[in-house]
Amino acid sequence: MSDNASIGEIEKEIVEEFELFDNWDDKYEYIIDLGKKLPPLQDEHKKDENKVKGCQSTVWLVADYEGGKVMYKAESDAVIVKGLISMLIRVLSKQTPDDILNAKLDFIKEIGMMSHLAQTRSNGLLSMVKQMKNYALAYKAKDAMAQKN
Repeated sequence: MSDNASIGEIEKEIVEEFELFDNWDDKYEYIIDLGKKLPPLQDEHKKDENKVKGCQSTVWLVADYEGGKVMYKAESDAVIVKGLISMLIRVLSKQTPDDILNAKLDFIKEIGMMSHLAQTRSNGLLSMVKQMKNYALAYKAKDAMAQKN
């Protein structure tokens, strides 16, 4: 997938990948493998202000803004959560703030994620999405301020 793929294209790709698995044990294994491929976060980013609130496990999430696109990096102490955040990063990173804010993230439902996660994990997943959208909102506001000056 190219670097300028749309959120919808990336979501479709993930849904197709999950369709290759017959059962949830295999899907969980795949999610864990995705998490293992997530590059480690530098220690200087592992501080309280970068923790995602509302997650049962510890998740650190940081964002950068380059050329009108938001880039995310994250890490978690839980393997399944690392896999979940790696999918969110794959979908939302390298996208514009507007595209991120408007993303419906239907792939989460389409792959059956919400019905196969414990309630606390589902809440944590929603918290990660919310934090990613908050970063996008902040960069959008910063851009608007810069254009006024």
